[in-house]
Amino acid sequence: MPIRQAPNHHADHPGFRGVSGLVAALSMAIGRQGDARLAVRLSGLQRGQHVVDVGCGPGVAVRHAARIGAVAVGVDPAPVMRRVARLLTSSAAPIRYEAGTAEDIPLGDHAVAVVWSIATVHHWTDLDAGLREARRVLEPGGCFVAVERRVEPGARGHGSHGWTDLQAHAFAEQCAATGFVDVRLDTARRGRRLVVSVVARSPR
Repeated sequence: MPIRQAPNHHADHPGFRGVSGLVAALSMAIGRQGDARLAVRLSGLQRGQHVVDVGCGPGVAVRHAARIGAVAVGVDPAPVMRRVARLLTSSAAPIRYEAGTAEDIPLGDHAVAVVWSIATVHHWTDLDAGLREARRVLEPGGCFVAVERRVEPGARGHGSHGWTDLQAHAFAEQCAATGFVDVRLDTARRGRRLVVSVVARSPR
């Protein structure tokens, strides 16, 4: 069956900036703890491990990682998102925020045990480049987790920001084609909505 939209079907979405970007950042800072807890569960993130959240927005998942004792880096291309994230983050937390994208993560090779991308893969500009970067920054055996809202085929507007089941399967296949191993799909309920996740490991 042909895929009507690629898993990164909103790659041309305009960046967050100005007043509308600030409103978006503040709205994203509320009600996202469930996705952060899911990312922890799926990745098995442990105290003392290093994690990077690609497309971190206002830093909800980054702060959650720090609360369980991980060392966290939030990467986002939008200055307004990083600004709000820093305002909401204690200066004592083991966290830093960096400018970057999925295709250009500002970390060295094998720098982290876990890479998260929560509700952002559908905005990546280039899936192959983003997955190669995730593999590059992951230590051998490290875990990559992508979490997206499950959406219905043919959804429009904001309702299309996420993945259909077919798009999730396509992304899982792309992870395997990029060299990830132990690739699996996971579906979970977050309140009234379903989220679909792809979990994969960097080869040892």
